[in-house]
Amino acid sequence: MAKGSKKKKKDKSKNEDKKKHDVKPARKAAAKNAEKAAAKAAKADRKAAEKAAAAHEAAAAGLLARRDAVADLLRVAPGFRLADVDTGATPGFDGSRRDGEAALAAVGAELSDLQERLFAHGRTGGTRSVLLVLQGLDTAGKGGIVRHVVGLVDPQGVALRSFGVPTPEERRHHFLWRIRRALPRGGMIGVFDRSHYEDVLVARVDDLVAPEVWERRFDEINRFEAQAAAAGTTIVKVALWVSPDEQYRRLRERLERPDKLWKYDPTDVDVRLRRPAYEAAYQEVLDRTSTEVAPWYVVPADSKWYARLAVSALLHQALAGLQLDWPPADYDVDAELARLDATR
Repeated sequence: MAKGSKKKKKDKSKNEDKKKHDVKPARKAAAKNAEKAAAKAAKADRKAAEKAAAAHEAAAAGLLARRDAVADLLRVAPGFRLADVDTGATPGFDGSRRDGEAALAAVGAELSDLQERLFAHGRTGGTRSVLLVLQGLDTAGKGGIVRHVVGLVDPQGVALRSFGVPTPEERRHHFLWRIRRALPRGGMIGVFDRSHYEDVLVARVDDLVAPEVWERRFDEINRFEAQAAAAGTTIVKVALWVSPDEQYRRLRERLERPDKLWKYDPTDVDVRLRRPAYEAAYQEVLDRTSTEVAPWYVVPADSKWYARLAVSALLHQALAGLQLDWPPADYDVDAELARLDATR
């Protein structure tokens, strides 16, 4: 082989070696930069998560600090007029929708803890319970309350009942017969999606019974609720109040969306046409059955997020008011620990 060729081959080999040496540091530098960027991004994510968690805690703390004030603002008092309710208002809460949703998510942990204490007491012989009664016109958001508020707690501690048209068997009994059978037992949160109040609302507006029949039911309801409260049930009655315009929008949405057609009933329009009669019936219900042991709370419901937040505050107040600690063991804990350790 000629000397020139050998020299060229040698130079080429040196250049390739040099390139290899040059590439290695570059790759290392790139890898290091990527590692730094990943660490920086992870740190930013942690900070964002911590900030969000702090915001949620602050929102929950703010709501709970104003909880009793919210309840007082919503509670029906003498002289209350349903016609004066601003259905788009957010009494006791001046934050945005985003703030409200954050507060609801954060208060869920509080509700869950309180509900578990109640459930534990029921499992150990306790007789206390909570009954949440939800009433409202069509589209008022009762189902949303069940999903987004009651859904924050353990479902095994919830007894949900919905009261529609009475069955033939139910018609053979007193109108409160089916209600008594559905009251929550000790340790449970009972939820009535519509309730015994249908018997002084629908029954009145649709002339299903004579006026003297539904008229005397008010006193019967008050006695029934007083008995339930005396037996250990804390009753929270919520009337979700939506405006005619918002109701129209929600009904129209049900007709325009295939996934919501199942929620629509042609009778919804018939009921809507009788709204003035229903407003008068609701006003009398509030006037005559908001008592000390079973008060009514009227919740503006045009903003779904506020209605859910407000009901979560009312439910929290009811659960916290029970002042339940964890029930003590009815067995020797040390002896059971020893028995358990002996099985290892």
